[in-house]
Amino acid sequence: MPPPARLILVNPNTNPVTTALMCRMAGAPAGVVIDRMTAPYGASLILDAASLAVAATAVVSMADAIAGARPHGVVVAAFGDPGLLGLRARLACPVVGIAEAAMAKAAESGRRFAVVTTTPGLVASIEAVAQAYGHGAALIGVFLTRGPAAAVMRDPARLVAGLAEACDEAVRAGADCLIIGGGPLAEAAAALQGRFDVPILQPVPEAVALAVALALRPIA
Repeated sequence: MPPPARLILVNPNTNPVTTALMCRMAGAPAGVVIDRMTAPYGASLILDAASLAVAATAVVSMADAIAGARPHGVVVAAFGDPGLLGLRARLACPVVGIAEAAMAKAAESGRRFAVVTTTPGLVASIEAVAQAYGHGAALIGVFLTRGPAAAVMRDPARLVAGLAEACDEAVRAGADCLIIGGGPLAEAAAALQGRFDVPILQPVPEAVALAVALALRPIA
């Protein structure tokens, strides 16, 4: 029997509890093992462009350690995909970002999608990422929970309720598909499944599925 495919989930936030949560919610298929690494420095919760930039540097600094672990694929698990291109340039295995994977899935078949999240300081970064991946025209907007992001995320019930309200706004604005924009929001995203008439995508499982597909694709 062949050994299992092994991915490394890299959390650009410095909170190892969040890293463990994302691994639990990753939806790894049978035969796939997910190891985890957490950024060695930066913010425990990425809230703005400045902390996103620091996270990108921290993620790239992990390249040698990741390469030494010899994974079949890597998932960068923060929604701005910080450090994705830098890691991709330094690693031989596939490297996938959670925004990259979720936006590609959301935009399939000409769908228009919205990103629903908690961080007003990252709206411009999310819009820029959508443009960079070629999905700028498909993104109808970024819809936000009310109140300070850190406070909202500390209260699971408030988080789910706030995301649900923002999802409703996005659907009424015309979204065909919703992305819950953030790896640390994975558990709340799961709680929203089935509440709306449009699909709700969880970025971490989408990225894991894409990384597995790329890692196991036949070599031409």
